[in-house]
Amino acid sequence: MRLNLDWFLIINLMKKKNITKIIDLLKLGKIISLISDAGTPSISDPGAILVNECIKNDIKIFPIPGPSAVSTAVSISGFSEKFLFYGFFPEKKQTLIKELKKLSELNSTLVFFVSPKKINKIIPELKIFFSGRKIVFCREISKLFEEYIRKNVNELEPFSKEPKGELTLVISEKKEDKNTFQELSESDKNNIKKMINKFSVKEVVSFIGQNSNVSKKKIYNYCLKLKNEI
Repeated sequence: MRLNLDWFLIINLMKKKNITKIIDLLKLGKIISLISDAGTPSISDPGAILVNECIKNDIKIFPIPGPSAVSTAVSISGFSEKFLFYGFFPEKKQTLIKELKKLSELNSTLVFFVSPKKINKIIPELKIFFSGRKIVFCREISKLFEEYIRKNVNELEPFSKEPKGELTLVISEKKEDKNTFQELSESDKNNIKKMINKFSVKEVVSFIGQNSNVSKKKIYNYCLKLKNEI
């Protein structure tokens, strides 16, 4: 019993009766494919319903790597590689505001899906909660009218015309106050200890500095301390 790429069925996954039919076929030993005409099935997609039913029925699922708007968008954003994928924005404004407030506190790249019909309603909220950050609008990735729009969140304005195709939004990590530095964490110290004999002090300082909000002077001094102990 498994779900992978071999035998094709064209079905409406949103109907429970079809889900039952698929599960029954899988239990009979059939191999069924879950495919999508855009993106990865079950990632912000109704295909998740079938995947969950297979899990409940102890049916093996084999993912086949394919196009992902999320990883593709992050790869060209120029933002932190530490990202959180949220999916589509909530429908209710009260819920939306509550979620954006929580997300705005996270110091990581944020990725959202949004339909072109709703983008202009979202923009005012983005300007409130993500002021000072950068944003990339990715449209029609890998298709004929592929487009990437880079902006500062503060400069966002509503689209004069409704964009064609689904949008993937990538918002940069939270901008930290450069004058407020943290102390070296135990994780940072362990990483430095692992690197200190393999790389130069300059390389270690550069790497650790890019991945934590610790002053380069503190990193440098800790490197020298380790060097003297060796």
